[in-house]
Amino acid sequence: MVAFNKIVDRYKDRLMNIIVRMLRSSEEAEDVVQETFCRVYQHRDSFDFRHCFSTWIYTIALNLARNELRKRKRFKFTDIFDMQGKESEIAVEMELPSNLPKAIEAALKTIPEKYQMAFVLRDIQELPYEEVAKIMNIPLGTVKSRVNRARAMLREKLRPRMEEYNALSKGTLLPVSLL
Repeated sequence: MVAFNKIVDRYKDRLMNIIVRMLRSSEEAEDVVQETFCRVYQHRDSFDFRHCFSTWIYTIALNLARNELRKRKRFKFTDIFDMQGKESEIAVEMELPSNLPKAIEAALKTIPEKYQMAFVLRDIQELPYEEVAKIMNIPLGTVKSRVNRARAMLREKLRPRMEEYNALSKGTLLPVSLL
């Protein structure tokens, strides 16, 4: 049990990081990560030690998250009374992000999931391309092209913000709220 606790400690934050990005809900992400560890424990005897453990646990977590996204698409019920008092959560936020990490996060949410996942696993989680390929169950070349495509999409979405930042740093008078 001590070994399993070490596994949980090692992977819980990493898994939460990627699953929250996919589901956009920390509560649902917590449920998925918890279910991931339950499945890892339940199926610990079926793990093939010829493969990388991190690939196995990421694959379980991402499959559970994908299942959750599929469920959402099938059932989209909203009780009007449940929305009362949550108007601020429902309202579309019109403010620009106050710093670059938030801007990157917002831009990341706008790109397609297949590019987003490859980018997060490779550039944020810093996993090797080979491991990302195994986790996503796609060829290595596809991973590399998706990561590059995600970077290009993010660069394009962030370009106006960076141009504004560069203009401000050169002494142009722009509202500070844009940064």
